[in-house]
Amino acid sequence: MSTNVQLNSSTAKCTNTMSGSLMLIEALKQEKVEVIFGYPGGAVLPIYDSLYDSGVFHVLTRHEQGGIHAAEGYARVSGKPGVVIATSGPGATNLVTGLADAMIDSLPLVVFTGQVASSVIGSDAFQEADILGVTTPITKHNYQVREVSELPRIIKEAFHIATTGRPGPVLIDIPKDIATIEGEFKYDMPINLPGYQPTSEPNYLQVRKLVEAVSRAKKPVILAGAGVLHAKASEELVKYVEQQQIPVVNTLLGLGGIPADNPLFLGMGGMHGTYAANMALYDCDLLISVGARFDDRLTGNLNHFAKKATVAHIDIDPAEIGKNVPTQIPIVGDAKTVLEQLIKQDGKRGDHKEWNELVSNHKKEYPLVYKDSDEELKPQKILELIHQYTNGDAIVTTDVGQHQMWSAQYYNFLKPNKWVTSGGLGTMGFGLPAAIGAQLADRESTVVSVLGDGGFQMTLQELGVIHELNLPIKIVILNNRALGMVRQWQELFYEERYSHSKFVSQPDFVKLTEAYGIKGVRIDNSEGWQERLKEAITSDGPVLLDVQVSKDENVYPMVATGKGVHEMVGVKL
Repeated sequence: MSTNVQLNSSTAKCTNTMSGSLMLIEALKQEKVEVIFGYPGGAVLPIYDSLYDSGVFHVLTRHEQGGIHAAEGYARVSGKPGVVIATSGPGATNLVTGLADAMIDSLPLVVFTGQVASSVIGSDAFQEADILGVTTPITKHNYQVREVSELPRIIKEAFHIATTGRPGPVLIDIPKDIATIEGEFKYDMPINLPGYQPTSEPNYLQVRKLVEAVSRAKKPVILAGAGVLHAKASEELVKYVEQQQIPVVNTLLGLGGIPADNPLFLGMGGMHGTYAANMALYDCDLLISVGARFDDRLTGNLNHFAKKATVAHIDIDPAEIGKNVPTQIPIVGDAKTVLEQLIKQDGKRGDHKEWNELVSNHKKEYPLVYKDSDEELKPQKILELIHQYTNGDAIVTTDVGQHQMWSAQYYNFLKPNKWVTSGGLGTMGFGLPAAIGAQLADRESTVVSVLGDGGFQMTLQELGVIHELNLPIKIVILNNRALGMVRQWQELFYEERYSHSKFVSQPDFVKLTEAYGIKGVRIDNSEGWQERLKEAITSDGPVLLDVQVSKDENVYPMVATGKGVHEMVGVKL
């Protein structure tokens, strides 16, 4: 590096000569990156050498997959892009699951992978992998840097692409020699991407069509997805809902977009949604989707989904509109902007008093139910108690499976950005590292990571990070000694043929946790268990709770594959 380098420049206009690795560090500072999740290796050693005295906070996760899930948790809670660094070959390919997860759940990530030197790319060099080819379908965009002079522009574009329009992951592959070659660092260039111009302002005439449709509707319902949260539009959603008195259904990832205690909230829709939510989706005459993509777990059999309804679809991504559900009123735009315009127009409220009474009665008559027991701990009860002990204000992360659905059903989210889970990809092992990122994004909030005993064992090594950083995360394993959702499906649809879904043996999770220097507590139905649970959840430091729950408990209600959302089983005991 030449002697005229001036790092830590506070202005956007910065022109210096420096190595590619120092360019990367300076660009991250100019993007105001607060934390990097990563794992070093040969191809990124120049970058890590520059990190050594950079002052940038770096978290050494215990596996690259843990790193990228932590970055997802950080992005989900903070709204800022999660940043990841991994080496070439296996380091890069270990990120693939997290990239696919972030892509389908619209989470902004900027991921840097090392690559073998430019001179040997394509020769099957040691730890070489065609990470561009591997990740093209699962990134919003990806780059390979071939000239060091291009690196600043590429990084600036990557952050722009990741965080604008529909958020998503962007990958930058950096050959090792590019990180060592010196060049001129400029970061004040304008973004020039003619082929990438996301639409945030909606078409006025389409908004007017929706206003008029609302005024005519007798049975309107709003389906609010994660797009509401990405757009920071929760306040606008509540204002519009209360202005027009339209009931609301959340998608799994949209939970928290409207407070669960709002009288107009009907619950989560879909495969394990509430009766009130699913019947509203089935019977409505106007369905207003805001930032939801109509995935199959929400809609069930499309032949029975909202067939009596005019469908209005508000989404930042035009590719989602009409993809799964025929749409009569398409509105491409930012959810916050569209809702602001709807509120401003304050259209005539339709005559849907009877409809509101009907869906309200459904909510009262068919609440979520389970059969409590003195003989075994019910997972639903555990979630209700955790909600009580945290005043409904915790950030909750999960893996995927039964515990995820019980968390969605029984931890009633009162605020946005408190729910961190893997939706579209359904990634086991997501919840524990995501909790690390969530806690780093919000140091003041209680973070509870609700896990299954299966998913926990996929990324449990990240306990080392929790101990190292002394993150006060409460880890709750709902331990039913099985892959619970797999076991449930085998019970219901495969004649109780439990093929490799029950664990024959497991480690002692308490001892395992203590080996990492973290307190472990076993919770069973012995006397005083609620007090032990409360003490652990409300304690100051990190703690893991191995909660011995009912082995045969199933998640209900349930819409079986191929059925319509109105064809629920398990609505009543």
